[in-house]
Amino acid sequence: MSLYYIKHITKYDYSGYVYDGANQIRLYPLNNEFQKVNWQRITINGNPDVHNYQDFYSNKVGSFSLVEPHSNLSIVSDIEVETFPIVFPMDSKPVSEQWQELESIKFDTQFMDYLKYITFDGTKEIFEMIQTKDLSQLSPYKIALEFCEFIYTNFKYHQGITNVDSKLDHVWALRAGVCQDFTNILLQMMRMLGIPARYVSGYICPGGSKTRGEGATHAWIEVFIPFYGWLGLDPTNNLIASDHHVKLAVGKNYKDCAPIKGVYKGLVKDTLFVKVHISTTKTFEEEITVSPYDVEKSKTEEKPKQKNSYRQHLEFIQQQQQQQSYFD
Repeated sequence: MSLYYIKHITKYDYSGYVYDGANQIRLYPLNNEFQKVNWQRITINGNPDVHNYQDFYSNKVGSFSLVEPHSNLSIVSDIEVETFPIVFPMDSKPVSEQWQELESIKFDTQFMDYLKYITFDGTKEIFEMIQTKDLSQLSPYKIALEFCEFIYTNFKYHQGITNVDSKLDHVWALRAGVCQDFTNILLQMMRMLGIPARYVSGYICPGGSKTRGEGATHAWIEVFIPFYGWLGLDPTNNLIASDHHVKLAVGKNYKDCAPIKGVYKGLVKDTLFVKVHISTTKTFEEEITVSPYDVEKSKTEEKPKQKNSYRQHLEFIQQQQQQQSYFD
């Protein structure tokens, strides 16, 4: 068992007043047999009422509005969470039986969303790779591990060259990016193989050895393994997700799992700061000061526009903050 304390700070400053803000947060770690939330406190300036509900993918969502004029927004999530090592797949069933099981569920409504892949510049090459594999000898579990390792080996971890809006074509051509990019490519690979795969957002926590994305928000995939269930694969680190991964939300893609998104009205410039602090000791009762240099800034408009730029900036910074870590 591992115990983690997580503080996730999001601060948004406007050059003037905005109003009629409507927001969604997916900052609630899942509770299951491998992850237990002991307590969580979410603090939002203005103390709005937060309405909680489950979305289509069973993620817990918080929804709140800030109707009155305001010049900043602060969302702070404090969490104590226990994680437990997973039980790895036995992979003992005959390979043919496992592939038949996947064939039998491909029209099941709970899996259909996770089997639809996107055609992009790498599609032809990926299908050619698949054709070189002997699926009569490789189980879905084994081939998923192989493709996870392929991403880790052939794609360079490089911060700042992609963002939340980067297309698959761009990432495939670069053969480089960050956790979100690697997750998106591996999702398509699994779906082309006929293996249901879903996007996961969360945190990767400090462990015994250095991992990429440690002490920050993170992204990985889950694949559905016949006769086992959902298994997390982290292509950024070539790991099976276990007790160092804390899961916040799942979905078809990033947009289903974005930690924070929303809209507002107002003619303003805006600046967003994000910091994540993950520790194995409870050390963040005091306020953690956030300065403009703690995270990479999103670009502001040259001229203020009356547009719902809030969601775009949030999603851009949420991806950039995957590269920023602050932990003991």
